[in-house]
Amino acid sequence: MTRKRTEIKKIDNLSARQVTFTKRRRGLIKKAHQLSTLCDAEIALIIFSSTGKLFEFSSSSTEQVIERHINLSSEKSLNPSAQQQVDDIPCALRKDLSDRARELRHLRGEDLHELNLDQLNQFEKSLKASLLRVSETKAGRIMNEISALKKKGSTASGREQAHENGCLSRSRLSDQ
Repeated sequence: MTRKRTEIKKIDNLSARQVTFTKRRRGLIKKAHQLSTLCDAEIALIIFSSTGKLFEFSSSSTEQVIERHINLSSEKSLNPSAQQQVDDIPCALRKDLSDRARELRHLRGEDLHELNLDQLNQFEKSLKASLLRVSETKAGRIMNEISALKKKGSTASGREQAHENGCLSRSRLSDQ
């Protein structure tokens, strides 16, 4: 047989309210004690009755638990939260991505109308410097290929010379 759920609302009968308060207060303190024992948690429980009477339970010292709570709360308010810092990362990445996309469009020659004269001059200098680096890299690679071909050519001509010398010596031997 299951118990009937009672609706949670203020109990009108004063004596019934007092009995319920006493039983539930004991149950709450018992649960707090069990949680403290089982999980080695620091717990401070402060209860004021409707008449203003104080009831408290603490696994260690109520004052120490309250002090610890106040210190942690003030640290959180002084330091920006870790969640806020994490939330700022995607925003910064989106801005960086947007800036890079705009730079790429400018490099393609698109959306240049949004640049002022100083920005266009700076962009032109940047393009000239980039073109110079490309030309220097290209010239270096061409020189490397020429050197490699010359080396390959000299090796091939050396083999050709040796081959001719070998053929001549064989023909001399056959003539004798």
